[in-house]
Amino acid sequence: MNIPNDLFYTESHEWVRLNDDGTVTVGITDHAQEQLGDLVFVETPEIDATVSAKDAVAVVESVKAASDIYAPIHGVILDANTALAEEPELVNSDPYQAGWLFSIQPEQATEVEELMDQEAYEGFIASES
Repeated sequence: MNIPNDLFYTESHEWVRLNDDGTVTVGITDHAQEQLGDLVFVETPEIDATVSAKDAVAVVESVKAASDIYAPIHGVILDANTALAEEPELVNSDPYQAGWLFSIQPEQATEVEELMDQEAYEGFIASES
């Protein structure tokens, strides 16, 4: 299982990348995509939507199940990965790069640092099983 050490993580298995410009990119973790199986559909959030942390903002569907994707922080949706409409499997093959889901302009940049780091997320996954 791949858990990069330069990202932050949520208990609902989203990863969060703090970008140089202060924006945040969000996707689902390698662990999450493994649990879901092959994705067949991704519904990304509406651009310019204002979201609160833990709001359901997107949906991924696999051959096994459909799952909500939650906003990890408060902010405004800036962008969505439109390539996933045609290639949802990018989330399976490259969850941390090509398979990103959306980006957010954070209401407060410090909110990202309150999320789990790699070590905490590894412990969280271990405690779930």
